Amino acid sequence: MSPSASYSTYNLDRVEQLIARGHGITGLTKAELPTPALVVDIDKLESNIAQMSDYAKQAGISLRPHAKTHKTPEIARRQIAAGALGVCCATIHEAEALARAGLSGLLITSEQVGLNKMARLIRLTEQRPDTMSVIDSAAHAEALNDAASVGKTVLNILIDIDPYGRRTGIAPGIKAEELGKLVDSLPHLNLRGVHGYSGAASHVHGWANRKNESTDHMLPVLASFEAMKKAGLPMEIMSGASTGTYNIDSQLAGMTELQVGSYVFMDADYRSIGGQSGAVYDDFRPSLTVLSTVVSKRYSDIATIDAGIKSFATDHDALPEVVGIEGATYSFNGDEHGRIHLDKAARDLQLGEKLELIISHCDPTVNLYERMYVCRGEQIVDVWSVAGRGNI
Repeated sequence: MSPSASYSTYNLDRVEQLIARGHGITGLTKAELPTPALVVDIDKLESNIAQMSDYAKQAGISLRPHAKTHKTPEIARRQIAAGALGVCCATIHEAEALARAGLSGLLITSEQVGLNKMARLIRLTEQRPDTMSVIDSAAHAEALNDAASVGKTVLNILIDIDPYGRRTGIAPGIKAEELGKLVDSLPHLNLRGVHGYSGAASHVHGWANRKNESTDHMLPVLASFEAMKKAGLPMEIMSGASTGTYNIDSQLAGMTELQVGSYVFMDADYRSIGGQSGAVYDDFRPSLTVLSTVVSKRYSDIATIDAGIKSFATDHDALPEVVGIEGATYSFNGDEHGRIHLDKAARDLQLGEKLELIISHCDPTVNLYERMYVCRGEQIVDVWSVAGRGNI
């Protein structure tokens, strides 16, 4: 349908009012949305959530999915309703946003260092007493204990052990065990277990290669977890894994919960790493796209859309994937524009046509948008706020 054919029935005030109303929206279609727009297919999303939940139940392992992927209370609620213990958060801001929405069982997987973050962690724990966070040094443990003692709060702590990412985390072995003993001795810290996320293994290409990489990195972490248990420390939780290693790390003895995140949406980067049964990782369905509009069509082999660098994360090599047109590919063409290459495409594109693209990397792409439009087919059935985006 060309833009002029539908303009006479397009009511801008109605569209803006429905979008502003947000939750519970009805009556909009994709064709009416402003673009670029973040769009989630509710049927595919719920299928992914159910599939991961079913897998975890069959594997006998718990789920605490990572909300850094979606930063959205409505999705976290669906994950918990499907059986998750709670959700992980990468930042205190994400955790606060989810707590305000009534969610609990929060694990903050990055160290909360400094006066501001420690004060917010203490306040959040007072509001949601089962909140957990991580530490990787004695200095941080003692600072948190001192801060928590002011309000007589007890903070739930996991020892962050580095499986070779060289980002955060103490080395596995005796140093990790000594840190666990220190935490257990401090009156305002409650030792709960170990956090060990092997980010270096999560995107290794080829399932067999990924299995070898993750197993090699995780076994020393699991050995430290077992050593601390044998030493009498209260080791309840061994939390880690990723969407790329969910069916690898879950088979390692000692793992108690999975921090899988991207499975709810999937993205071009994860699809490129290969699955257990093929070159494309298709265990879960791509449910999240960016909806764009063809804004220029001056060449036979190229169309220009209104989704460029500002619309997609650009931190990984994988590019967004064009949906529904075999052979069409995407490349960046500036801040506001993207180029659709049509020389090998199954069909042409028309000026004003809407086009969807599977995002390149879901976590940081979601962070670019204030809201996501929830669709079932062409119909928009809801608007969800990305409540945890940004950082304050």
